[in-house]
Amino acid sequence: MAQKVTPNLVFTVTRHEPELIAPSKPTPHEFKLLSDIDDQQSLRFQIPVIQFYPSNRENVNSDPVKVIRDALAEALVFYYPFAGRLREVSGGKLVVDCTGEGVLFIEADADIRMEQFGEALHPPFPCLEELLYNVPGSDGILNSPLLLIQVTRLLCGGFVFALRLNHTMTDGLGLVQFMMAIGEIARGTHTLSVQPVWQRELLSARDPPHVTCTHHEYDDVADTKDTIASLLVDVEHRSFTFGPTELLALRKLVPKHLSKCSTFDVLNACLWRCRTIALQLDPDEKVRFLCLVNARGRLDMSLPTGYYGNAFVFPAAISTVKKLSQNSLGYALELVMKAKSSVTTEYVRSVADLMVTRGRPPFQAAGSWLVSDTTRIRFRDVDFGWGKAVYGGVATGRVGDIPGLLNFYVQYSNNKGENAVVVPICLPAAAMERFVKVLGSMLAGNDQLVNGRVSCQIKSAL
Repeated sequence: MAQKVTPNLVFTVTRHEPELIAPSKPTPHEFKLLSDIDDQQSLRFQIPVIQFYPSNRENVNSDPVKVIRDALAEALVFYYPFAGRLREVSGGKLVVDCTGEGVLFIEADADIRMEQFGEALHPPFPCLEELLYNVPGSDGILNSPLLLIQVTRLLCGGFVFALRLNHTMTDGLGLVQFMMAIGEIARGTHTLSVQPVWQRELLSARDPPHVTCTHHEYDDVADTKDTIASLLVDVEHRSFTFGPTELLALRKLVPKHLSKCSTFDVLNACLWRCRTIALQLDPDEKVRFLCLVNARGRLDMSLPTGYYGNAFVFPAAISTVKKLSQNSLGYALELVMKAKSSVTTEYVRSVADLMVTRGRPPFQAAGSWLVSDTTRIRFRDVDFGWGKAVYGGVATGRVGDIPGLLNFYVQYSNNKGENAVVVPICLPAAAMERFVKVLGSMLAGNDQLVNGRVSCQIKSAL
């Protein structure tokens, strides 16, 4: 269930000087407004993505660095806002200054072979900072490159493609759309299968703005219990794999009246409950589960194919620690399902209006846990000419300023070749040990707790 990275793996990466890759042809110099979903405070951070590609006999004489660098320059002609810089104007509004300066690109070589990373390719990755180098002064939200890409050749002929994204520009689906465009061009296609669409006004506030829904995710609550500070002490990072066996075990704990729930819902409820118990918070404290819900595909939203802005909201399920800990999985599951079902087109419009009326507040961090399911975003399908990635997706569970506040579900194939979900988790070390025990107990079929603690002792899955 829980796995650690390959132990004592050390390697050296030799990097060339970072360079700016500009669009290969002239592009418009203009200012483009982000939507009011894009530029909220909670999305003003950098997110890392990593892709591992094995060697390919058909491309044995091709250099992935040159292929990707050239394709990137062509793709930026279509996606030229990525080559610009963010500016902040009145009211905290963000706009893209389409300067055409380009995105940061790093060419690198590593003295390691793909197989040395081990069979379990998933976060946390050893020496990630070497595979995705943080160029000093490049990671600001404003007036900085919006993308940083590093392509690292491996001794075996494979390579690692790593990327850092300013999240205000796009979400996971939009990013993969851009990466697919680079891949299409790298494979010799010069007409994109999906044309990019800006139209950020589609998710901007109404005039006048009118907040019509309840948004507990943006509750303004003081952190009187120092909940956030407690998450920053002695942080441990582990990944947990949920294959068919584990997911079936959790399904057996679902009450009959909730049997139509999705696998995602069950996993959300389980991990929210386990994490809350592990943190040993004040029983009367309120905790929130925030789940990213995609706004694409809603007929009345009118988001066109090719829209690559942030198009999601994160409604909140809310409970006291005591109720969440002492009730069965069904209690948490019902709260999660209710929160997700609350998302309508009007809910999305209401979030955009709230951003304007309340000065673009961040979501409530104290007592919250936010999850993004990336298993269907198709990171692994991005093909630069070497085939699909053996791993593709988020590079770490340590995203943002507070480790473990935001978590991702990642697509994965286990050692049996079965489709599975990997969840990177960050928790203080003592809480991590409790988390492993509570989760192990639930997977063993025990859904009963005594005073918020596991009612039987089990061995750690590690």
